[in-house]
Amino acid sequence: MNHELPTLIVIAGPTAVGKTAAAIELAKHYKTVIISADSRQFYREMSIGTAKPSDEELAAAPHYFINSHSITEPFSVGDFEKQCLQLLSELFLIHDKVIMVGGSGLYIKAVCEGFDDLPTADAGVREKLNIELAENGIVFLQEKLKIADPEYYDQVDINNPQRIIRALEVFESTGNPFSSYHKAAANQRPFNVVKLALTMDRAALYERINLRVDEMVKQGLVKEVRSLLPYRHLNALNTVGYSELFDYFDGKTSLETAIELIKQNTRRFAKRQLTWFRKDKEIRWLEAGEISDFEIWISDLFA
Repeated sequence: MNHELPTLIVIAGPTAVGKTAAAIELAKHYKTVIISADSRQFYREMSIGTAKPSDEELAAAPHYFINSHSITEPFSVGDFEKQCLQLLSELFLIHDKVIMVGGSGLYIKAVCEGFDDLPTADAGVREKLNIELAENGIVFLQEKLKIADPEYYDQVDINNPQRIIRALEVFESTGNPFSSYHKAAANQRPFNVVKLALTMDRAALYERINLRVDEMVKQGLVKEVRSLLPYRHLNALNTVGYSELFDYFDGKTSLETAIELIKQNTRRFAKRQLTWFRKDKEIRWLEAGEISDFEIWISDLFA
């Protein structure tokens, strides 16, 4: 720790573990602000299905990168890195600590460390993969990715065809796994980084996920997704909670089955998030709900 530099406190972990509540408590404790690193909460049009903080939670501490973009605007992890670093340079003029919270590991990594510039893939390879997707379905591409790049397969939202195709086109164009381009030496940042992650018993986490999905449905998830049907081709909507209901609207499945698939795919996504974060040796793991442990441990760092 360089005590002359400001500090970015990261709160990571799987979906539904309680990151938002922990971030708000820390933000109030340190009288600071929160930056969201959830790659879907950026979008104004996606609220219920992305489990955005409630109006009360947003009022409890200033938040950034919530409802900051439209699904119609291209917004990559590189864009997030650039915009977030600029924002931090401004926030650190006011606060000596800023909280970043989210479960999108690649977005957190981009801000904390940066990563290699990804190569430009051959357009013909992308076209071939899109044809394979149309003819053989997403499971076919998932299996290709599992063989070509098992590390990224364990991390990515495997229900997002754009993410899978991007990884495969890099592999087929360069011969190198997509994950190999995320291993750059960490860029030196003008701030300290403290990484915390929340965990809980797996069965309890899965139960929280199931209950959260049920609550989303009660809040109007089906209506929200129906309103987004004209935009279903956009990359932002190729994600858990939306893809399953698009299939329901297409008559491919029943509503009951779609809801069960959302729960199942969300549980799988949480497992992949845990795999990603557990590979980061800089992360300090703490039990969800033990906010006092966070404060004590962080205070010890600055003692």
